[in-house]
This record gives sequence, C-alpha cells and structure tokens, in this order.
Amino acid sequence: MITLRPSAERGHFDHGWLDTRHTFSFAGYQDAAHMGFRNLRVINEDVVQPGQGFGTHPHRDMEIVTYILEGALEHRDSMGTTGVIRAGEVQHMTAGTGVTHSEYNPSSTEPVHLMQIWIIPAQTGLTPSYEQRPVLGSDAGSESSATARLQIVASPDAEDGSLLIHQDVRLYAVKLDAGSRTQIALRPGRHAWLQVTRGRLALNGLDLSQGDGAAVSDEATLDLQAVGAAEALLFDLN
Repeated sequence: MITLRPSAERGHFDHGWLDTRHTFSFAGYQDAAHMGFRNLRVINEDVVQPGQGFGTHPHRDMEIVTYILEGALEHRDSMGTTGVIRAGEVQHMTAGTGVTHSEYNPSSTEPVHLMQIWIIPAQTGLTPSYEQRPVLGSDAGSESSATARLQIVASPDAEDGSLLIHQDVRLYAVKLDAGSRTQIALRPGRHAWLQVTRGRLALNGLDLSQGDGAAVSDEATLDLQAVGAAEALLFDLN
C-alpha cells in the first residue's frame, strides 16, 4: 500500500526571510491527520534568505538530520560545535538531554535550501552529539551504476560510515539520471517513506514530483523510475 502526500497539501508559510513547507504537523501548522509516519516525526523543506537564520533555540530527545540541497548553513551549538554544512552534505544531531543551537545562512547573496528531519529516538536522555558527512560525493558506501545511485546516509549501527542515529531507521539518498531505474527490497514488516527532493519519478508506477512524499507499507519492493533527473530521500522504518 502506498499513500501519497502531495507537495501542495503540505503546510506552507512564507515569512519573508524563511519560506517553509511542512510534510507533517509542525509549529504553526497543526494537522492531526499528519502527525508523522512511524518514528519519522518531521520533514520540513526550508529556503532561508541570505544573512538570515534561526536564532539560538533548544531541542531535547530528538534525532535531527539536516540535508543541504543548495547553498550553505552555519551551525553553532551549546556543545561547542561550529561549522558550515554545504550542498551535498548532511548533518546529524542527537538532542538527547538537551542542546541549544543556531542555524544561519552565511551567504550575503545566495539562499540556502535544505531539508530538516526529526526522528523520534528509541530512548530518551541520551548524551547530545553532532556529526556531518558528504552525500553521494563518491562511490564509497553506495550501490552505483552509470545512471542510479543509492547511498546509506544514517543508520542505527553507522553502517558503511553513515551517521549514527538512535532509532531503527535507515535513511538513504537516491539519485537517478533521466530514464534510469532501480529496485529496493523491503524486509517483511518494514515500512518506508519516500520524499522527492528534485525532479520527478515513479514509485511502483505512482507519479511523484518534487516535494511529494509517499508512505509505504506491505510492499516487498520499491521500484523507482526517473522521468527526468531525480533525487529523493528514502527512509526504511520499523
């Protein structure tokens, strides 16, 4: 069973400095019908204008993944971590017992386009931590062909050098050239969420465009076929 979550039905706010879209209920977008999927709680797509950002704010007991599509984001936190995440990189923070951080677009001319993801951890009270890494910058840790690539980005056991998240979730980055196709097996009892970040593709014959998401249950195989060049995030969930 595949349930489409159309891009146009997401929560949307344009604050001037921030244009944001919420797949699930979040902040000013309250939607009891879309509170998340399995342990996946938040998928926000944000465009932050040059020189703007999120001031220092707290998080607790959440696994937070930030995936940069375009531009760069500067991060500072109460653990003493500072750094810039650029397009083609992904960041993970375990909020655990509590952490504060700020996120700003350091560019004076270019917006930053990002996906921010929250995953409910398997246990509370974890020690806060931070890490980041490149995504699909090489063939390391990926299954590749001339036209399709699948790389594990985050996992509960740091598989193939992926980010370590404290939940039974595996997050993959998928890139498909125009007309390419790949198939991904789901183990029995597993579920999936596919979020299209660029382009257009078909999931088991269902057409999805940029911003669309899809919840998957009781499917043995995910058949992904790009209409044009396409990119997506794939969550393998318990």
